[in-house]
Amino acid sequence: MTMTILVAPSGFKESLCVTDVTKSISDGILRAMPDAEILEAPMVDGGEGTTEALVRATGGTIIPTRVTGPVGDPVDSFFGFLGGPGPRTAVIEMAAAAGLSLVPRDQRNPMLTTSFGVGELILHALDADAEQILVGCGDSGINDGGAGLAQALGARLLDEEGAEIGRGGAELMWLHRIDLSTLDPRLKTVQIDAAVNWHNMLLGPRGVARVFGPQKGATPDQVDYLDAALQRWATAIRAETGFDVGEAQGAGASGGLGAGLIAFAGATLHPRFDIVMNYLDFDRLLGKADLVITAEGSLDGQSPYGKVPCEVARRAAERGIPTVALAGTIGKGVDQTFDHGISAFASILKRPCTLEDAIRDGERLLRRAAEDAMRMLSVGLHISEKQSAA
Repeated sequence: MTMTILVAPSGFKESLCVTDVTKSISDGILRAMPDAEILEAPMVDGGEGTTEALVRATGGTIIPTRVTGPVGDPVDSFFGFLGGPGPRTAVIEMAAAAGLSLVPRDQRNPMLTTSFGVGELILHALDADAEQILVGCGDSGINDGGAGLAQALGARLLDEEGAEIGRGGAELMWLHRIDLSTLDPRLKTVQIDAAVNWHNMLLGPRGVARVFGPQKGATPDQVDYLDAALQRWATAIRAETGFDVGEAQGAGASGGLGAGLIAFAGATLHPRFDIVMNYLDFDRLLGKADLVITAEGSLDGQSPYGKVPCEVARRAAERGIPTVALAGTIGKGVDQTFDHGISAFASILKRPCTLEDAIRDGERLLRRAAEDAMRMLSVGLHISEKQSAA
């Protein structure tokens, strides 16, 4: 029996881009099943690799540039223009200006990191005559609620004495009011859409500071401080613009960048897969598949809330197609993924190792995990064929 297998993984943060993950899995499958037909749909969720994937899918162009990085230093960055007919559409991934991978490990303090460079990318796209802009939100290293973005776009964030506050999430505690009189007027002439994790809220028990702050280096005290600062930020935004970003779906995406995009860029937020898949060929390829293999750096109880493996698996399950998920780590609550389309999962780590070793050997580990999964599947197929023959 010749199987048609759709490989539809995410990238592995700080390790492998989605293209390399896809190739490694495909190579592993063919080691175990040389006759398998491989279909590839590298999945992007607004994070790292989004611009490259969408530009490649549409025959567009990557434009290198330089912006302010999350710790305030200049970084090499980029944005792209999609190819094909229609409006001149720029695509930006916030991770290229404020991603966690741009924050040195010894400087991971979300009290200080800024989204300023994301605003600069939007300005560069406007300078290049963009008519529409798609912003991908994911893999962030910030927790400033999009305040840096607002500052880059021309908004003035003022303390009680009328002086402008600094950059970073902690500075929001000094915010008294917002002045939009100097906001770039071109923002009113361009359509901006943002692909976000729809489940990420700005405030509350599941607010961005509490859920993701520790992953970015925040201590428990800093989490409390950042949550309070974002409360102040939301109050000031509501007073100036009328938007209640504290209750808006997706406003907590990428360290609260979603809130800044709504309030200052006039953006419309979308569940990230609903909009990104408009530019990919996933549904057509899925229709040809007997099996789906997906992957992400971590699979756990958070995976059903907008992560690639479960989004892929849900769509496959609707067509009765099983999905196997490979992950760097298997975490608490992973059994919940069975209720969201995942048929089986496995870790790519076969023995204890350091994070550095896992990152360095990512391609080899993925190839071997995919090969092992397919060899196990081959045993099941062989038994099934023998039983059918009998």
